[in-house]
Amino acid sequence: MPAQANRPGMTGAKMVVQALKDQGVEVVFGYPGGAVLPIYDEIFQQNDIRHILVRHEQGAIHAAEGYARSTGKPGVALVTSGPGATNAVTGLTDALLDSIPLVVLTGQVPTFLIGSDGFQEADTVGITRPCTKHNWLVKDPAKLSGTIHEAFHVATSGRPGPVLVDIPKDVQFASAEYTQKQAVKSHYQPKVKADPAPIEALVEAMERAERPVLYTGGGVINSGPAASQLLRELVGATNIPITSTLMGLGAYPASGPAWLGMLGMHGTYEANMTMHGCDLMICVGARFDDRITGRTDSFSPQSIKAHIDIDASSINKVIHVDIPILGDVAHALEDILNVWKSRGRRLEREALQGWWTQIDEWRAVDCLAFKPSERTIKPQHAVQRLEALTKGRDRYITTEVGQHQMWAAQYMGFEAPNRWMTSGGLGTMGYGFPASIGVQLAHPDALVINVAGEASWLMNMQEMGTAMQYRLPVKQFILNNERLGMVRQWQELLHGERYSSSWSEALPDFVKLAEAFGAKGIQVSDPADLDDAIREMLDHDGPVILDCLVEKHENCFPMIPSGKAHNEMLLGEASTQGVIDSAGAALV
Repeated sequence: MPAQANRPGMTGAKMVVQALKDQGVEVVFGYPGGAVLPIYDEIFQQNDIRHILVRHEQGAIHAAEGYARSTGKPGVALVTSGPGATNAVTGLTDALLDSIPLVVLTGQVPTFLIGSDGFQEADTVGITRPCTKHNWLVKDPAKLSGTIHEAFHVATSGRPGPVLVDIPKDVQFASAEYTQKQAVKSHYQPKVKADPAPIEALVEAMERAERPVLYTGGGVINSGPAASQLLRELVGATNIPITSTLMGLGAYPASGPAWLGMLGMHGTYEANMTMHGCDLMICVGARFDDRITGRTDSFSPQSIKAHIDIDASSINKVIHVDIPILGDVAHALEDILNVWKSRGRRLEREALQGWWTQIDEWRAVDCLAFKPSERTIKPQHAVQRLEALTKGRDRYITTEVGQHQMWAAQYMGFEAPNRWMTSGGLGTMGYGFPASIGVQLAHPDALVINVAGEASWLMNMQEMGTAMQYRLPVKQFILNNERLGMVRQWQELLHGERYSSSWSEALPDFVKLAEAFGAKGIQVSDPADLDDAIREMLDHDGPVILDCLVEKHENCFPMIPSGKAHNEMLLGEASTQGVIDSAGAALV
C-alpha cells in the first residue's frame, strides 16, 4: 500500500477508492450524480479500478450480481442520492433473496441538510434496511474507511448478501486518517463449523435410510468450489439421488448418474416424486422456498428431514426439520463424509437399489417431452438447440424471468457451479441482460448468453448502450411469443382463459433496435433456419440480439399448481402419462 494511504488528511472520496483497492475490487458498476461527484473525481485519477457506466441504476446492481455470482467475489456498485438509491432497491432485494454478496455505495446530501428535504435527498438507510443484510450512514469521515472494510466482511461472511454504505457529500470532501483493512476487527463472526452431534445423527439416518434424497440449493455454490466438490464426492460414494433448486444448478453435474433434474413448481416429475416419496430428505444450502415445497403440510410427508444451513434464521422457518445442522456447507459436507467413512460406509444398499428402480420408472414418464412442429419454433426446441450448439464451450448463461427461464433450467445442462445466473427469489424481470454484462466483464473471453423473453428483456433494454460502449459480446437469445408467457399460462389454466393485459400490441423490431445501437440483429421464425441463426449469433464477435419467434401459446410443463403437493403435477401432452383435457393439461 502506498505510504500516502496512511497519512492524516486523506479525503473521504479518496478513502472510498483506497478501500476498494485494498479489498481487491477490479470493477465498479455505477452512474454518477451530484452527491457522488467527489468519488467519481477520485476514480478518474486512478487506473486500478475500472468503472462501468450503466444506463440505469437497477442495471448497475444486476450487473454487479452477475459479476458476483459468476466469480464468487463481491460485486460493487456506486450510485448517487435520491433516485439513484431508490432505483437500486429492486436489485438489492433481488440480491438479498438470492444471497448474492454486493457492496453498494450511495451518495447522500451533506450531513447538515439531512432531514431538510434537500434536492435529491431520500432516507436511503431507512428505505434499504429491509432489503439489505446491513447498511450504514457514515457521518464521521474518520469512520468511513473502516465502515467500507466492515461492509465487505458482512457481505461475504456467513450467508452472503447485499450491504449498503450511504456517504454524505461533505464526508467525501472532509479529511481524516485512513483505517487499514487489517485494523478492522468485526463483531460479526458467523459460525461455520457445525456441532458434531447433529452430524452423527444425520450419518446414522443415512445408514438406515431406504429412500434418501439430497435437496441442494444456492448455498452450496455460495460456499465455494470445495462445497460442490464435496457434494459430488458424497453422491458418488453413496449413490443417493440428488435434486436442486433453481439457484443450485451446476453444483452437481447435469450429466451425473444420480441427477434427477430441478425440483419444484417447474421441476421434473422424477425429482418431485422422489421428494414426495423419500424417507430421508437432506436439505443442503436451500431455504424451503414456496416454489420448492408446494403445500407445506404435504411436503415430503414420510421423511426424516435434515437441514444444513449457515443461516440460523432459515432453519425451522418454513419446514420443521428433525436434524438441524448450523454451519457452512463445505465444512458440514466434509464432516459428514469423514464420519460416514469412519463408521464403515454403511448403507441399506439393497433398499437403495430398489429406490433407484422406482426412480427410473418415474424417469420413464419423460416429463420434458414436447410435440415438435415443422411450422413454428417451439420454445423448448429453441432452448434444446441452443444447449446442443454451445455445450462444451466456456459458457455462462443468464436469464430473464418467466417461461423462458424455466425452459432454460429444464433443457440446459450445467456441469459446474457459477455458470448459471438467474433471479430466483424475487423473480425480477429485467435481471438477465445487465447480469450478462457483469458476467462478460468478469470473463471477457467466455461465451455469455442471456436467455430472455421479449417482455422481460425490454425492462432493461437501455443497457445495450453499456454493452456497445465497452464492446461486450453478450448474446441476447430472445424467445419472442409476443406474450407475458407465464402470466398468460396461469390465466389459461387457473383464470378461465381470461387474458387480462398479458400481451403487447406494440413490440419493437428487435433487429432494427439492435442496429440502432450499432449491434447485430437476427430474426428467425422457421425451425429449419434455427440452427443457422444460432450459429450466426455465436460467430459474431460483438453484441447480438437474436429475435426467435416462437409458438405463442406454449405452456411450460411440468407444473405444480399453487397450493398443490409434489405428487399433483400437471404434465404436458407428450409425456407418457400426460393426457390433455379442455384445460390444456391433466392431473397425474
